[in-house]
Formats: sequence, C-alpha cells, structure tokens
Amino acid sequence: MRLHDLKSRPGSRHRRKRLGQGESSGHGKTSGRGGKGQTARSGSSIRIGFEGGQMPLIRRIPKRGFNNARHATRYLPVNLEALNRFENGARVDEAALRAVGLANGPANGIKILGAGGLKKKLTVSAHAFSASARAGIESAGGVCEIVGAKKAQPAKA
Repeated sequence: MRLHDLKSRPGSRHRRKRLGQGESSGHGKTSGRGGKGQTARSGSSIRIGFEGGQMPLIRRIPKRGFNNARHATRYLPVNLEALNRFENGARVDEAALRAVGLANGPANGIKILGAGGLKKKLTVSAHAFSASARAGIESAGGVCEIVGAKKAQPAKA
C-alpha cells in the first residue's frame, strides 16, 4: 500500500453545499435563507435570545427565591481502583491525587468511593469516604483520615 492508494472512509467526507446554483439544485433563489428580513441579509447574525429590541424573556422574568444548588458541597469522586497506582505505604492526599490527574477541577473536597478493589496499604487523607471505600482501605491494612471540608469565606462587613 502506498500513499496514493489511501482512500477516505465512505461517508466521512461530504460535498460542499453549493448555494445559488439554480432552482433545480434545491438551493437556488434564496439559497436556504428563507424569505426577506434581517436573517436573509449578508453578514447577519443575531445573538441567542435577541427579540428585535423588545425586552428579552430572560430579563423579563423575576429572579428571586432560594436555590439549594448554590450552597451544595461538591466533591470530586475518586474510586479505590484508581489508588492502586500509588506505592505501598504511601500517603495519598488531595495534592497527590491532583498531581497524578485523578482529581481535576474546582471542588470543595475529594470523596473516595468504593468501586474496584485496593491491593495496597495506603494512608488516605480525603474530605469524605463512602462506607464501602472505608471498609476496602481498612481491610487492605490502610488508614482513612478525614480532612475538614473547605469552608466558604464569610462576607466582609
């Protein structure tokens, strides 16, 4: 096989839609832009939610009330199976998990979950443990240490 023998997979390449090529092409006359108006003009693009200058619906609706989701504690989940990559007797904390890429992104802490099995004796320091994860770590001879969750800073007076 040589470079000139290579072919694309069937269906992976599409023809460019040729606009304005006559009525029988299916894309003639208005070229898929419908009738007249703002969107029929060249260079037209109106942002999502724009209602022609009328006050948009999202701004007309009152924004009141309490939302529990704003105050939820968000944990990054890490399964027991993933902890097998650490050496026997190692100390596993948030910094170690982030360094190896097991915990990424913003969160209030890390929760160890019990999926999979742990084959090494580790000292695991996290903000929360599931019951099965705690049992799995302790049955392997390891230790579970709970770290206090990061608390939100109080508002300045």
